[in-house]
Amino acid sequence: MSEKIDSHRRGFMGKTALALAAAQFGMLGSARAETASLKASTLPPAKAGAHTSFTSIRQVNAGVLDVGYAEAGPADGPAVILLHGWPYDIHSFVDVAPLLASRGYRVIVPYLRGYGSTRFLSQDTMRNGQPTAVATDIIALMDALNIRQATFAGFDWGARTADVIAVLWPQRCKGLVSVSGYLIGSQKAGAMPLPPEVEFQWWYQFYFATDRGREGYEKYTHDFAKLIWRQASPQWNFDDATFERSAQALDNPDHVAITVHNYRWRQGLATGEAKYDGLEQRLALAPTISVPTITMEGDANGAPHPPASAYASKFTGKYEHRTITGGVGHNLPQEAPQAFAQAVIDVDGM
Repeated sequence: MSEKIDSHRRGFMGKTALALAAAQFGMLGSARAETASLKASTLPPAKAGAHTSFTSIRQVNAGVLDVGYAEAGPADGPAVILLHGWPYDIHSFVDVAPLLASRGYRVIVPYLRGYGSTRFLSQDTMRNGQPTAVATDIIALMDALNIRQATFAGFDWGARTADVIAVLWPQRCKGLVSVSGYLIGSQKAGAMPLPPEVEFQWWYQFYFATDRGREGYEKYTHDFAKLIWRQASPQWNFDDATFERSAQALDNPDHVAITVHNYRWRQGLATGEAKYDGLEQRLALAPTISVPTITMEGDANGAPHPPASAYASKFTGKYEHRTITGGVGHNLPQEAPQAFAQAVIDVDGM
């Protein structure tokens, strides 16, 4: 079910190798991070997989996109924006959103560019996957929905996007929940050779650098995504129905182009748009994040990720790190929705 909203009306390996992998994300090393015990839960027990769908998908013109998004909770509640990663979609938050809505939050879960029902308004717009373009999309969405400030929470591309917003538009970010921590990088950082074990974890990045890789991803998109899911969350026993609900979002006509451009841009093999140059230059300095932040990590994350000790110094405001145990992998909000929702609530109270 789709509902059109008029914006004018609503105005993976060893710990040592992982530490070295921090360079891939443009980080400075530090040992300040703490793994804190979870605060006493104020949420009722929540089982992963209890929900399978959102009530409806709305559409709104925002910036260069017609954005598809799910919404839950009261329209006048404090805003929370949940951002998914690659190759996932909004269903990563299908159990998180109702938990937050039950606490009075207005929850917005958008499809990123290249996913689901989100479409470019013009065929002439570059299918750009660089981080600042994706972050700018979310700011435009906030403006279209008359959201002045929100708490941001995400993983993978979504966590990177939330980190970027916290740096470039801190006045729009009340708090931040970021799985795998500080993910702001640059083309210069991406060009730095890493140890072979770490490079091996990024195999798909090198695959996408080739024409064969692009053609292969286009031909086998769903098979490719399922492989990434299994590698990134080796202990998550998701069923076919769970995967297919999200895989449908990858059938977006711009998905392959956005994905390939993102990874090629990171390696300096593709250019971005000049209008984002100033923003990318600011991010290339690896700036700190001052907004209240909770970083999270699953104890069985099989995707490339730095250890918490590598990025703790990048968060200069109120800060806490949480390691979620029990075989939780990369898609932390879908695998451990209660812990993720609790972090959103807790960072809002910092």
